[in-house]
Amino acid sequence: MLKTALQPKWIAMLALALILATVFVVLSAWQFGQSRTESAPSEEITEEPVPLTEVHEPEQPMALEQADRIVTLSGEFIEETQVLIDERLQDGESGWWVVGAFAVDGAPADEVIPVVRGWTDDVDAVDSLPAGRQLELQGRLLPPEAPIPGEREAAHIFSSLSPAELINVWDLPSYSGFLVAFDVVDASGQEIGAEDPASPLESVWVGPQPEGSSVNWLNLFYAVEWVVFAGFAFYLWWRLVKDAHEKEQEASVLDTEWEEQWRLEYLAAIESGQSPEQAEQTATDEAARTLDEKDAR
Repeated sequence: MLKTALQPKWIAMLALALILATVFVVLSAWQFGQSRTESAPSEEITEEPVPLTEVHEPEQPMALEQADRIVTLSGEFIEETQVLIDERLQDGESGWWVVGAFAVDGAPADEVIPVVRGWTDDVDAVDSLPAGRQLELQGRLLPPEAPIPGEREAAHIFSSLSPAELINVWDLPSYSGFLVAFDVVDASGQEIGAEDPASPLESVWVGPQPEGSSVNWLNLFYAVEWVVFAGFAFYLWWRLVKDAHEKEQEASVLDTEWEEQWRLEYLAAIESGQSPEQAEQTATDEAARTLDEKDAR
């Protein structure tokens, strides 16, 4: 079989199988990489306050390592930008998030970021936005929510906190994410946010996402499948070589049997008194008939 495998056409087929197997292995490695989602940053990273302008750029998608970070920022709320986000649960009770546009000091083009000031179950009890005052904020940076189509209950009430939707209302450039404020402090160092006992709002706490990574079993299945395909490329080559070798052996056996049978028939014809020319024809006919009968049995 080695002699058959070393024939030029089967060496070329082996080279093709190697190329295909290499492609399949590369695809398997890619699918395996896609089967594991990135893990959330550890709490050692997310719970260490950092300036917003150092971890996230305005109008840019939020990367996984940027989300859930506790950030600090300074600036002021913009007048007439307060909106409500409905169907927000707090201790099992449904209510509203109170949100305002906050102009961030140090933002490249004076961008704003939506800030969740607090939660309420009574729309009429919401206080006015503390606009125009220089404030220091600390809170958790979160990725945007997707807009929810449909008619709104009121012009200032939204079903999701989507900065992409809010900038159309505010007509202001914005960060892609939003902030849940934990502390809102004025220039004198006084808390004026939801943590203030006098505030009608309840503070909103959003914890970090759990650490760890998940497995996409479909991608993992595809990764294994590509490895199987790589093995099948070599199996197919081996099977074709084996079949070719067996056909060569069968042809060699048939040639040997034909020669032996023809020689016997030729000698028998000569002994019966036929001329050499007649004996050759008789040997050919008889050898063919004998082998056909043998194959038929």
